[in-house]
Amino acid sequence: MSGFIARVWAPDAHRVGLVIVRGGERDLRQSADGWWIDDRELAPGTRYGFRLDDSEDVLYDPRGRSLPDGVHGLSQVIDIPPLELGDWHGRSLDGGVIYELHLGTFTPEGTLDSAIERLDHMVELGVDFVEPLPVNAFNGTHNWGYDGVAWFAVQQSYGGPEAYHRFVTACHARGLGVIQDVVYNHLGPSGNVLPRFGPYLHHDSANSWGDSLDLGRFEVRRYILDNARMWFEEYGVDGLRLDAVHALVDPSPMHVLQELATETDALAAAVGRPLSLIAESDLNDPVMIEPRAPGDGGGYGLAAQWSDDYHHAVHAALTGETTGYYKDFASLGALAKAATGGFFHDGTYSSFREREHGKPIPSELPTTSLVTFSQDHDQIGNRATGDRLTATLSPDRLAVAAVLTILSPFTPMIFMGEEWGASTPWQFFTSHPEPELAEATAQGRIAEFARMGWDPAVVPDPQDPETFRRSHLDWSELAESEHARLFAIYRELIALRRREPELTTPDFGMLSADWDDAAGWFELRQGEVEVLVNLGTEPRLSPRSADLLFATSSGVTAGSEGVELLPDAAAVVRRRSRSRS
Repeated sequence: MSGFIARVWAPDAHRVGLVIVRGGERDLRQSADGWWIDDRELAPGTRYGFRLDDSEDVLYDPRGRSLPDGVHGLSQVIDIPPLELGDWHGRSLDGGVIYELHLGTFTPEGTLDSAIERLDHMVELGVDFVEPLPVNAFNGTHNWGYDGVAWFAVQQSYGGPEAYHRFVTACHARGLGVIQDVVYNHLGPSGNVLPRFGPYLHHDSANSWGDSLDLGRFEVRRYILDNARMWFEEYGVDGLRLDAVHALVDPSPMHVLQELATETDALAAAVGRPLSLIAESDLNDPVMIEPRAPGDGGGYGLAAQWSDDYHHAVHAALTGETTGYYKDFASLGALAKAATGGFFHDGTYSSFREREHGKPIPSELPTTSLVTFSQDHDQIGNRATGDRLTATLSPDRLAVAAVLTILSPFTPMIFMGEEWGASTPWQFFTSHPEPELAEATAQGRIAEFARMGWDPAVVPDPQDPETFRRSHLDWSELAESEHARLFAIYRELIALRRREPELTTPDFGMLSADWDDAAGWFELRQGEVEVLVNLGTEPRLSPRSADLLFATSSGVTAGSEGVELLPDAAAVVRRRSRSRS
């Protein structure tokens, strides 16, 4: 980024000074629409900040790329090499598998460079995309990343922007796409300088994490749109996962998500490679993924959105847990509906929300426009003790979870360590240096679990360094037989997805399902390929001839008499036509 020109939007300021470490201070020139601009270039390595009017405080650049001293320090001009994609031409989400990871706990070192050393593991596993949790600069040395405040800067404890550039380049060199998790619905509680510069926040539309951004203002919207463009253009990422978009309150004629999708599609056409936007939404509303209409109408046109309903149905089926938001998912019929329709709550009554919730997904939309999973950072980390499925399920049921995850008819996602049944928990951890903020976070965490019926006494202190330490993956587990067996199952299932086209055909019309709650039996059909699951206590015979494509147990048999599954087993079969039977 040589030849850097300092500029900042501060519409209410009467004077803005550019403060250069060991270089003095000079006034910026006021431009149109509230912008202040420097007339001289800053060299790479220069530390700088802004002084507003007569304030004693010097603030970092809200659009600065580097904060070497953290979010309470000053910005630094950096010089990242120009983007060179080489042989990488990108890839679309269709048929792909996503691997979600948290950089701080993925490796013992918790850095981008150490994560590069583990990329070959993901290549061996067979996934197509790596999805890091947010990397934008946040308060402290470690947390989940969703309390970021400097959206254009990469967290220094991860290695900063230069390391992030190396990480993306290394992923592409191995054929892995990168989907970056970003947060546009709120800012963290400490180190946020945006309100000092201008009217970024809308105090009358706060969400559960803080004040919402004022999306009715052009420059606030551009702050989001330009940030998204930065990830695509400067770092070469292939997609963005948009956190909790239901918290974006937008009074504008064109929703900011629709505008973001329009600009992203135009950029994809210009650079000649697919660029994807994935929404995390609690609304169960297909408007996120419905195509845009001419003008400002239609849906938002995003590539995909998450389906928490599929997770809830899988979790309830495997664990028998039916409290809190799992209550409506007690029957295997919930899994059948989510697996064939995408949403379970599509206008039905939600007992957790105490109202009707959701809308049906139009059958003409592709199944790949939903991202599904049996575990993710939220559904593990937001449990009282951060316990994975490994803590409660047998090895056989973990193998069934693998089948239901990887062979969902949607876009499957794995959470780091899931592929070998990691025994380490993944808990909620923070490192706020402010004692009052640390206490408020811990108390708020305990209060959140009341509706789920979890004992607050077992909730770990987010500020305790041990909570962070416990959440690190233990890579040595891969050498143990049970963990190695599960890893082989995940690898075989991902390979099976590639061999059997029907498993990735994006047609809702090809899906059907049957279930029997009393017997613990579930069937999902995708054309002639069927996924069979026996969660009961007795062997079960599916009386149709079939060829066995995959089984979680050697006790599964298939032939002219049908397919027999032992308890806690799953199989994938191709039904034989009558002429072949």
